[in-house]
Amino acid sequence: DAGVVCRHLGCGTALSAPGGARFGRGSERIWLDDVNCKGTEAALSECTARPWGDHNCNHGEDASAVCSDSAPPGEIPLRLGEWPRRCAGRVEVLHGQQWGTVCDDSWDLSDAGVVCRQLGCGTALSAPGGARFGRGSESIWLDDVNCTGTEASLSECKSRPWGDHNCNHGEDASAVCSDSTSPGEIPLRLANGSSRCAGRVEVLHDQQWGTVCDDSWDLTDAGVVCRQLGCGTALSAPGGARFGRGSERIWLDEVNCKGTEAALSECTARPWGDSNCTHGEDASAVCSDSTTPGEIPLRLANGSSRCAGRVEVLHDQQWGTVCDDSWDLTDAGVVCRQLGCGTALSAPGGARFGRGSERIWLDDVNCKGTEAALSECKSRPWGDHNCNHGEDASAVCSGNSLLCHLLAG
Repeated sequence: DAGVVCRHLGCGTALSAPGGARFGRGSERIWLDDVNCKGTEAALSECTARPWGDHNCNHGEDASAVCSDSAPPGEIPLRLGEWPRRCAGRVEVLHGQQWGTVCDDSWDLSDAGVVCRQLGCGTALSAPGGARFGRGSESIWLDDVNCTGTEASLSECKSRPWGDHNCNHGEDASAVCSDSTSPGEIPLRLANGSSRCAGRVEVLHDQQWGTVCDDSWDLTDAGVVCRQLGCGTALSAPGGARFGRGSERIWLDEVNCKGTEAALSECTARPWGDSNCTHGEDASAVCSDSTTPGEIPLRLANGSSRCAGRVEVLHDQQWGTVCDDSWDLTDAGVVCRQLGCGTALSAPGGARFGRGSERIWLDDVNCKGTEAALSECKSRPWGDHNCNHGEDASAVCSGNSLLCHLLAG
């Protein structure tokens, strides 16, 4: 439909067809509803629609069009590719009549924010690198993009000259904007984690955030959450309120996703608010983008909160434990810092929080204490150890809400 409008106005092709009064609410009559164009029409008047003035809408549903000729002179035409929604995807710019990608060197939230603003997609939620939305196949046009964040378009940001880069398509930059959700899609978030890509699953219903019960919750369900948030793939799907207990409504129970859904709203579940759960069963998700490149995904298991428990690290898609040989408060401090759990109160050994049952991945860990992640500390090679699970290492952090409550009481 938007394509017919753009053609009729001599404005090129349609880049997007925003609804929801994206460009403001009109104040006069609503003339057309249920417009249905084949795409071959020369004018909107040739498309089918309800009779003039016959509608069931309000001005909050006013339709819009963004055409290819909408960019002012000097502005770089751009798009977000390889994603079913126009407000999330790989950043692509047009130069020399050819679309190409942007390298992720120095790419950050300020740069992605300019892209989102230029496209009318709201604010930037994340600025993924590493070809999160697939590798491009054409030229790499821009590198070392550096926006202050106040620019109206990407063309106003500093960068290397066109085509001058030291990248490959495995470094293609992306953007996920606040308007990347579709009408009818459940707004969701991951709460109480160390990043926006790990935490307790919360959904918005009736203007109130609430949790999801862990009945039947699995890696497939978590995978849909991670995909919807632009956080990569699911590393784990913890239940049992791993990231703390929610305090509001429990909105969803018995969620069952096939894994192909683009949003959690497409998965089957009990009706809203129908559950047999407590907040001790709140579901969580840990996505692949919850860590920075090269950082070991880790968690504290079997504790009273996500900030106390047995140290477990993910390697080769399998969670495993850390041996307590040479394990001390300095090592535990790095774990606490990485998880956003404050400082280390203690570094128990001897499987204080129970014995693990999978692999023992790390031994002789030796941190200086200044590292931002456990992956930066020295240790034996993966899986090389002389331990058993009776020597599993643990950490208790200052962010352990239960312990803080007991101390305060």
